[in-house]
Amino acid sequence: MKKLIIATRGSQLALWQAKYVRSELEKAFPDILIELEVVTSTGDKILDKPLALIGGKGLFTKEIEDVMLEGRAHLAVHSLKDVPTYMPKGLKLAAVTKRDDIRDCFLSHKYKNIDDLPQRAVVGTTSLRRQMQLRAIRPDLKIKNLRGNVNTRLRKLAEGEYDAIILAYVGMKRLGLLEEVPYHDPIDDNVMIPPSGQAALGIEIVDNEEIEKIAAVLNDKDSALAAKIERDFIAKLEGSCQVPIAVNAKVSTDRVVVRAMVGLPDGSEILKEIIDAPLNEAHDLGVRLADIMIRAGAKGLLARAEEMAFKEERCERL
Repeated sequence: MKKLIIATRGSQLALWQAKYVRSELEKAFPDILIELEVVTSTGDKILDKPLALIGGKGLFTKEIEDVMLEGRAHLAVHSLKDVPTYMPKGLKLAAVTKRDDIRDCFLSHKYKNIDDLPQRAVVGTTSLRRQMQLRAIRPDLKIKNLRGNVNTRLRKLAEGEYDAIILAYVGMKRLGLLEEVPYHDPIDDNVMIPPSGQAALGIEIVDNEEIEKIAAVLNDKDSALAAKIERDFIAKLEGSCQVPIAVNAKVSTDRVVVRAMVGLPDGSEILKEIIDAPLNEAHDLGVRLADIMIRAGAKGLLARAEEMAFKEERCERL
């Protein structure tokens, strides 16, 4: 192959990720010319509605996948947490990069951390998962929708539209933006469980043997196993960002531990489970954990959560 085209969204963070992958591939394949194809997704265009109302995180991948299926790109770089568990025919998830810091991050110009927030403080987040866990910790908080790229969100925080916002720590770190906010406090992942795929990049490719071999150099074995377990859990529950689901698999030398939480957006009802297994028996841990939670009533709870999320949004827009 003489030229490889990488499809990416045009946000600052997406471009950082795509350029990082391009750099890694250029080191491994110096004779291949690698170009970026910037694609604007529906999720980037519609900024006045929560993701749960407009179709979920797949809105950040659909246009990119269309470009690949049309033959205009060979490979795409995604934040893995944005990649649905289902992929169109002709495309496949070929690699998962080494996972970085999985934590969410509290950001504020006035307050040091969640505990320091005053009663009824306004906290911005796009995520029902974060909303559920925040309200479980601090039911008094007012959660307000937060959309736009990272810089837009930080500007809204600086202008006082929010008392605090919650973003993924890794994105702030990669863009060198942490020092722009007076108070930035990474939230312990035992306090706020991350979503499936957080802090890893998913490398989606056109289903082609040569391209798959190229993408393979980006794959991290432990991160790929953790991602499989998390994505299996989401698929078994038939979950999406339209419902509050948190799941994280940690792979160590000889064991894998998986923690998960599902519940209502207001944090009033939550199911939380943990499972672990020896490394050589962990390939189906996501399905096993999902089965445990389904028997405990997870699917019914998620159906109620979806209804609640849409009802709350309708009330806010009236």
